Amino acid sequence: QVQLVESGGGSVQAGGSLRLSCVVSEYTSSSVFVGWFRQAPGKEREGVASIYTQNGRTYYADSVKGRFTISRDNVKRTVYLGMNSLQPEDTAMYYCAAASYLSSNWYRSQLYNYWGQGTQVTVSS
Repeated sequence: QVQLVESGGGSVQAGGSLRLSCVVSEYTSSSVFVGWFRQAPGKEREGVASIYTQNGRTYYADSVKGRFTISRDNVKRTVYLGMNSLQPEDTAMYYCAAASYLSSNWYRSQLYNYWGQGTQVTVSS
């Protein structure tokens, strides 16, 4: 069973930056893709970005393109989410998750079988 552990969350002012990390216990056929999702109180879970761990291909939600960067270090088995120009609307619990495949709907949480417990990001104005 794949296990994922997030870290790097915190509280920042608008315009600030954070980098989140997700350590993956193993790269198997069940963790070919690793994505980041977020959920704010009272809102639905939203796909933020995803990465194909084998070749580095990336996918982003329109709301974060140009501000967030997903990357991976396969030696460390870690996927990162760099977050720049943070805004209050980015405040949420951020989760990383692993999937065995992706479709054109990469942002659908149903595609991801394993989830971390989350790390909180709070952006104040």
